[in-house]
Amino acid sequence: MDYWREVGVPEDELYIGDDRLVDPSRTRLWFQQVPEGKVVKNRPHLDLQISGGRDLPMATRRARVDAEVYRLVSRGAAVARVLEPERLDQYAVVMQDPERNEFCVG
Repeated sequence: MDYWREVGVPEDELYIGDDRLVDPSRTRLWFQQVPEGKVVKNRPHLDLQISGGRDLPMATRRARVDAEVYRLVSRGAAVARVLEPERLDQYAVVMQDPERNEFCVG
């Protein structure tokens, strides 16, 4: 919260909860809550790249993606479809958050 206060976010816009991600390099991603309800599809599309990359065997990458998908489903996300493009060394899962915004885990 201190970071957001330092950059000038008003106190009444700060919420307590699991609404932000901070990695070891201190990169921040904040899912800011707003009082308005959703009326149109959100345009941003996030890709969570957690597989470890093509240097790892496909079985390892698939296991990492599936574990993260399982974790996210347990927190309210839903699986939309699995991406396994032919002839591409890729495995990813398209998911939806509780408001049906899509994002990918791969």
